[in-house]
Amino acid sequence: MKSAYELAMERLEKASPTAKLTDRQKQEIAELEAKAKAKIAEREIALQSAISAATEAGDFEKFEFLQQQLSKERQAIQSDLAEKKDQIHRKSSARK
Repeated sequence: MKSAYELAMERLEKASPTAKLTDRQKQEIAELEAKAKAKIAEREIALQSAISAATEAGDFEKFEFLQQQLSKERQAIQSDLAEKKDQIHRKSSARK
């Protein structure tokens, strides 16, 4: 007997079939993910020394500001990644 989740997923698949990605598209997505991960790590490294300095100095306002800045930059990078991945998925769907 199938669960409600499995039945819902079958109905969803019938309504809008999942696009199959080519090996090239999978490679493009993997490259985009690797670049995004590297950008995030780069920003973390760049801001970490400033965050540490603010902590040692007891400047909690600056610490909070830098933490928020890092969070915003992470979100922007992840949003950009999601948009680029969606473009690749749309190209795959358009071919059908």
